[in-house]
Parts: sequence; C-alpha cells; structure tokens
Amino acid sequence: MSAEKSSLHTRNLHRNPYDFDQLISCVPELKHYVFTNAYQTVTINFSIPQAVKLLNKALLLHFYNIKGWDIPDTNLCPPIPGRADYVHYIADLLGEELNKTPTGSFVKGLDIGTGANLVYPLISHRFYGWMMTGTDINQDSLKNAQDILNQNPDLSSVIQLKSQPDADHIFVHIIKPEDRFTFTMCNPPFHDSEESAVKGNIRKTKNLKISKSKQPLLNFGGQQSELWCEGGELAFITKMINESSLFSSQVLWFTCLVSKKDNLNKLTNLLKKVKAVEVKTIDMAQGQKVSRILAWTFIPQKDRKTWLI
Repeated sequence: MSAEKSSLHTRNLHRNPYDFDQLISCVPELKHYVFTNAYQTVTINFSIPQAVKLLNKALLLHFYNIKGWDIPDTNLCPPIPGRADYVHYIADLLGEELNKTPTGSFVKGLDIGTGANLVYPLISHRFYGWMMTGTDINQDSLKNAQDILNQNPDLSSVIQLKSQPDADHIFVHIIKPEDRFTFTMCNPPFHDSEESAVKGNIRKTKNLKISKSKQPLLNFGGQQSELWCEGGELAFITKMINESSLFSSQVLWFTCLVSKKDNLNKLTNLLKKVKAVEVKTIDMAQGQKVSRILAWTFIPQKDRKTWLI
C-alpha cells in the first residue's frame, strides 16, 4: 500500500490509497484495468483513457453517490482528487469570514467551463450542500452534463446549467442583474494553441513512463475549449479579471486556478488596476504537480459576513 497523499487537503476524501476491491464493487468493469506494479502497488495504467474514466466513475459513485457518471471519449477526464482539493480550499476561503466551514444551500457557486464531466458542482453539492451553476460554451458538453443530472434526479434542483452563447465573454450573459454568487471557480484552458496542447500531452505521457512515442496519448482527453484558447491561460484569466469588475457587487469571491506561476505577477497587477480590495494566492499540490488558486474580491471585509449567514 502506498502512503497517505498528505499533500492533499485534510478534508479530501482521496488522501488514502485507492481501495480497488471497494471501487471494483461499485464499477465491476474497472477490474480489467487493475494490476500490481513493480513496486507491489495495486494501480491502473493512467495512460488508458477507459481505465481513468472507470476509476472516476467508481470514485464518484463510492464517495459522492453520483450514479451513472460518464463522459464522451473526446472530453476532458479530470483527476478527481485534485478537483476535490479546489472545492475544499474554496470552503476554507469562505470559512475565514465565519470561523467555520460554510455548508448548505445559502452558498451559491458558479463553475465557469464546467465541461461534460460536471465534477466541481457534483463534489461541491455532495460534500458541502452548496447550490451550484455550471456554464459552458460547448453544447455537447452541456448535454452530457445534463445526462449526468438526469441520472441523479435529486440534483436537478441544486445544480443548474447555463450556456455561454459568446466565446468572447465569461461572466457577461451568465450573471443576471438579480444574481448573487458566493464564489466563482474555473479551471481555465492552459495552452495557447492546439500544437501546444498536443506537446503537453506527449510530455505528460512521457512523465507517466508509458511510451516513448511522439503520438499524443490523450489519457485525460479534452476538447479545444477545455485545453487551449488564443493567448492561453494568461489571456483567459485577464479577460476574467476585467469582466469580474462589471459584477463586483454580485460575487463575494472570484477564484481561478493558475498553472503557470510566472503569470501571477501580471494578474495581481491587473487586480490592483481593477481595484480588487483583497487578493489571495492559495497553493495547492497533488503529488509533484503544484498549482495555485487566485482569489479576489471587491466586497469590503466588514460586509462579507452577511453573504454567509
């Protein structure tokens, strides 16, 4: 058995090694992909898309009671432990105002680019009871996300889906004048071109020690809108920050993942220009991968508690 994943958040349900007997009992097909490696660790081959997808399906069913989760082979297949970490760190951020972790439907979250997998809203509601809205520009992704909700009818009143009709916007068309969100979250497109995304996947494949092939093994899949956009992560988050100032009184905390540390200086300088009253950078680590959450608010500290009671 491998050691506890101590880099994960203390509330993360995935800190312990995977219990594959338990997971196979949830999703029997997973057994075809489980093996014992040279270190005598029971695992799966993470380069095989179907293996990763079945692992996710089992984790979501066992830990979060999500039935019938599935995504098309062409879509991003997210690592569940890392996705859960983002949710838990948002809970900590909100809890700082209350001195306790906020649970329940008064917390309303907005997931930008929820994708076909809908993972952030699913974990957010099942773990904390938050009300969630997931947005996307891709109609096929939203259709699949709706299929997941249809498999779990109890979620239909607590997770809403919204289509973003304009790829040039993030919050515009989504946040209506009457809306108030406790937080927003986003895992932005990382790469600046399709070529860059393919190279990144080749690198990831090599890091997993799977293949020396130069053909990309898209073990985590991904549509264009999930993996790359013009200008990459920096351009996307810059647009997000600029638009956030238009909705400064309607959202308590805006948050976004930032993969490239070099981007932080430019982004924090921009946040000063748009007059964010507080900016936080929260480090997250999953194994060797380090990323961070950039969080900002336009709400003065004295007024924040009222959002959370």
